[in-house]
Amino acid sequence: MQDPDAIPHKSGHVPFDFRHSVDTEKMRLPNMHASQQLARRHADLLRKKWIRQMFTATADRGLPTPAQDTAQRWWRDAVIYQVYVRSFRDTTGDGTGDLAGVRAGLPYLKRLGVDGIWLSPFFPSPQHDHGYDVADYRDVDPAYGDLNEFDRLMADAHRLGLKVLLDIVPNHCSSEHPWFQTALEEGPDGPSRRLFHFADGRGEHGELPPNNWRAMFGGPAWSRITEEDGTPGQWYLHMFTPEQPDLNWRNPDVAADFDKVLRFWLDRGVDGFRIDVAAGLFKHPELPDSPDPAADERTRDSVNPLAWNQPEVHQVWRDWRALCEEYTARDGHDRLLVGEVSVRTPGEQAAYVRPDELHQAFFFHLLTARWDIGLFRKVISEALTDIADTGSTVTWVLNNHDQVRTVTRYAGEPDTPEGASGPARARAAALLMLALPGAAYIYQGEELGLPEVDDLPDEVLTDPIFHRTGSRQHIRDGCRVPLPWSGDAAPYGFSAAEAARTWLPQPASFAGHTADRAVADTGSFWHLYREALQLRRGLPQLGDGTLRWLASPPQVLAFVRGDGLVCAVNFGTESVPAPVAGDPLLASGACPAGTLPGATAAWWMDPEQPLLP
Repeated sequence: MQDPDAIPHKSGHVPFDFRHSVDTEKMRLPNMHASQQLARRHADLLRKKWIRQMFTATADRGLPTPAQDTAQRWWRDAVIYQVYVRSFRDTTGDGTGDLAGVRAGLPYLKRLGVDGIWLSPFFPSPQHDHGYDVADYRDVDPAYGDLNEFDRLMADAHRLGLKVLLDIVPNHCSSEHPWFQTALEEGPDGPSRRLFHFADGRGEHGELPPNNWRAMFGGPAWSRITEEDGTPGQWYLHMFTPEQPDLNWRNPDVAADFDKVLRFWLDRGVDGFRIDVAAGLFKHPELPDSPDPAADERTRDSVNPLAWNQPEVHQVWRDWRALCEEYTARDGHDRLLVGEVSVRTPGEQAAYVRPDELHQAFFFHLLTARWDIGLFRKVISEALTDIADTGSTVTWVLNNHDQVRTVTRYAGEPDTPEGASGPARARAAALLMLALPGAAYIYQGEELGLPEVDDLPDEVLTDPIFHRTGSRQHIRDGCRVPLPWSGDAAPYGFSAAEAARTWLPQPASFAGHTADRAVADTGSFWHLYREALQLRRGLPQLGDGTLRWLASPPQVLAFVRGDGLVCAVNFGTESVPAPVAGDPLLASGACPAGTLPGATAAWWMDPEQPLLP
C-alpha cells in the first residue's frame, strides 16, 4: 500500500582561467576557527563515504546510474543555467555581453555542474525590450556576434556536454519586423495586417480603441497608426509595448513561419527552446471588452482571461512537440520545449505539459511565494500532485530576469531581527529547490549570491515597465546588472576593456561577489551550488522521482527522497534539533552538532527513512 503522505510523480580580459580547478580541501575557510574547519572537513569525509556507498548500493540492485541515463530523459531532472547574454560577459569592450563572452564562460558553468544553458534572445532587435522584440528570428544581432560565433558556441557547449536552449518569442515580434512594416504600408485590406491584430476603432471617427484591454507593461493594449495617406488609421494590439505587436496565431501563415524558425535552429544543433508567453498566443476571436479593465496585468491572478490561456493554444504546442519528436527520431536525443506558462493554478499549468504538448513549464508559484513554511509546502504539494498524471516533471525556479533577486526578496523588513536574513534564506531555498523532484533553473548570478541593485538612478533605467508606468515597483533592471567576474572595481572583469562602461552600472558592493572570489572561497554561494549539484548528480535519491513529507517542528519543512535522503529547512529564527542524527551531507549554513539553525537547510542520509514503508 502506498504511503498516504507520498506525492506521486511519474516518470578579451580574462581575470582567471576557468579551466583550472581549485583544491578546496587544501584551502582555509575565511573567518572560521580551526575547530569549525575541522568539523567541515569531517562532514566532507562523511559525504564522500555516503556517495561511495550509494553508488555501490545502486550498482548492486541494478538501478540506473548517471552514466546509464538515457538521452531521451535528460530534461526530466536537468539543472539549467539561465544566461542573460547582454549581462554575462563582454569580449568587445562595448559594455554589452555577447555570444563570445558566453563561450568564454562555458568552462566556468561546466565546473559549476549545470547540465545546460538557456540563452536569452540574441536575435536582431531594436532592443525596446532587450531582445524580446524580435526583428529577425533567423539571425544574430550584430551587438552579440554572428551565426559563425553562435556555431562555435554550440560546438564548445556540446564538447563540454552542455545542452543549449534558445529563448523563442512567438506571441509578438518587433514593430521593425518586415511583416509589420509591410502591414503598415499595405492598408486596411492588406494580407499582412491579418498576421497581426488590426481593428477599426470605436467611436464616431474610430478615435477609441477597439476594446478596453490593458497592456502587461502598463497603459492601453492598443495603438493607432497613421495610414500611408496621412489619415488616422486602424489600431493594432500589443499586450506588452507598442513596439511589440502581437501576432495573430489564427492566421496559418504565422504557424508556418515559426515551423521554419524552429527548424532553422534545430538544424544548427540546439537542444530545445524556452518559449516566451506560452499561454498568450491566442486571443478571444471577438476581442470583447475585459470584465476587469483595471486589472494589473503583471499580477498573475488577474491576467485578462480573454487574452490568455485560450484553448486553441494547445494545438500549437502539439505541433511543436511533433516537430521536436521528428528530430528526436533521427538521433534518439530529446529536444526540449519548456514554457513560460503564466496561469492561475498548477492545475491549469498541468494542461500544458501533457505527453503530446510541452515537455515542461516553469513553476512560478514557488518563485512568487514569500518566505513562509505554509506557502512553500502548499505550492510544492500542489505542483507535484497536479503534474503527476501528465508524465512530465515539475520545473522549479527561484529567480529569473524578471524578478527581484532572492537575496533581496527573502530579506526581512529593515531594522528587524530578520532584516539581514536574505543571504541565509536564499542559500536555504537553493538547497531546498535542488532536493525537490524534477528539473531546476538557476538564474545567472544566483550562484554568486548577488543582491538586487535597487538604487539605479532613473536616467540609466531601461526597463519599458518603468517608462510606461513611471513606477519603480516592477522594474527589472536591478536583476540584470552585468555579472562581476574579478577585481575590486567596475567593470569587475565583465568587459574586455578595463575602462568600459557597462550598459547598466555595477555597484561597488559587487567587489565582494566576483566569480573569482566565490570560486576561491569554499564557504561561498558558488560552492554551495556546486556541492549540491555534485550530490544531485551522484545520488540516485535526487533528481527525478518522488518525495514524502516528514513530521517536524512547526517551523521546519522536511521530506525524504528515495532510500533515505532527508532534506529539512528551518523557516524560523531559532535553532531546533536536527531531524537526523549525525553530520549532514550538505548544509546551507553552519549546523552545530545535532541542531538545525534558523534560515538553514540541510541534507542527510538516513536509511531508516525510506520513501515507501
